[in-house]
Amino acid sequence: MNTRNSTSVADFILTGLTDSAETQLVLSVLFLLIYLITVLGNSGMILIIRLDPQLHTPMYFFLTHLSFLDLSYSSVFTPKTLHNLLTSTKSISFLGCFIQINLLTLLCSTECFLLSSMAYDRYVAICCPLHYPVIMSTRLCRALVTGSYMLGFINSTVNAVCMSRLHFCQSNAIQHFFCDTSPILALSCNDTYEIEIIIFAFAGSTLVLSLITISGSYLSILSTILKINSTAGKKKAFSTCASHLLGVTIFYSTMIFTYLKPKESYSLGRDQVASVFYTIVIPMLNPLIYSLRNKEVKRAALRVLRKRVSSKHLISQ
Repeated sequence: MNTRNSTSVADFILTGLTDSAETQLVLSVLFLLIYLITVLGNSGMILIIRLDPQLHTPMYFFLTHLSFLDLSYSSVFTPKTLHNLLTSTKSISFLGCFIQINLLTLLCSTECFLLSSMAYDRYVAICCPLHYPVIMSTRLCRALVTGSYMLGFINSTVNAVCMSRLHFCQSNAIQHFFCDTSPILALSCNDTYEIEIIIFAFAGSTLVLSLITISGSYLSILSTILKINSTAGKKKAFSTCASHLLGVTIFYSTMIFTYLKPKESYSLGRDQVASVFYTIVIPMLNPLIYSLRNKEVKRAALRVLRKRVSSKHLISQ
């Protein structure tokens, strides 16, 4: 970042979600509870998948990385939000602010491509079941995950370069509870049209490309399910992708609502509600969605617990 940027504004003030002390206390308790559930849920999901050999399949390999991204999401934003709600200090350093923005871009972009990879995995499982072990090889799964992180990093780098060109010479109060692209652009005192176009193009390309992959996969899945004669067969086929489809719907609806719009349509109230949802709530929901609707995960959790209890019992003897 250039010298003009770093010297014009030393830090930013996050105005937060509300000025009411009572509401801040209620939100802090609620967010802390959500964060604890998020950490336990995603860490537990990763641990169960790692410890149970029966879950060492492509779908759960992707799910491990999804849990890691959700855990990272929540850890980037929730602790700082809790600190701001519980103290009178609402500031965040210039560097810290731009780290938040670029981590958000990295994690969000990576999750888009990871969800696309998971959709392709479901497509192969339902439409090409006999060739599934061959197509979804360990090599391909690792390549898809690595590619997701690399594309997310590229998107984040472009975003960092664009945001580093902004000048802040007047107010340093961000109308949000964390550093996000829209309120930062609204705060800048220079013309942001070109920067908005670039950011919009890359964000839009990420969403559109991943949505095309997911939509194409699920159209093929739907076509295959409709060709199944038995009701039980249709139900079983649909159940294998229901959790992923629900997670995709929740994630993409908030992403599209928040980011695929120009700066002029930015609304503090609406965007803050959507931001709370995808930065704090969704990371908690994903492990619940994938575990509560998945009998394999439940059985694996019981197996891991039984092994732990048996090992402790043997040690005590």
